[in-house]
Amino acid sequence: MSDIPKDLKYTEEHEWVRKEADGTFTVGITDHAQKTLGDIVFLELPKAGKKVQAGEAVGIVESVKAASDLYTPLTGEVVENNQEAEENPEDVNGDPYGVWLFRIKLAKGETTDNLLDAAGYKKILD
Repeated sequence: MSDIPKDLKYTEEHEWVRKEADGTFTVGITDHAQKTLGDIVFLELPKAGKKVQAGEAVGIVESVKAASDLYTPLTGEVVENNQEAEENPEDVNGDPYGVWLFRIKLAKGETTDNLLDAAGYKKILD
């Protein structure tokens, strides 16, 4: 199994989350997710301005094997999606922790308490 970056948070649906300096949160899929899916050939990402609820399906990750829903780990508003990733979805396979999918601004009063740390995520995979 590959290393699980300790500076990120995770979901049981295999997304990673990174808090940015501006207070937004960047979301991507984990190495485990991309390995399970196989070669990713298509991404449909949520559009900026979309209000989302934690756990809601907000996009699609399609591989040569299957199509999977992409879930948002947080409640808030999508502030940006990664157009480059949509145009070159195969990049996620080469660098799942480097290629982000979308960014969220948390809704007022929301927290990231529902997310797992690296050790908690590793337990799910074991």
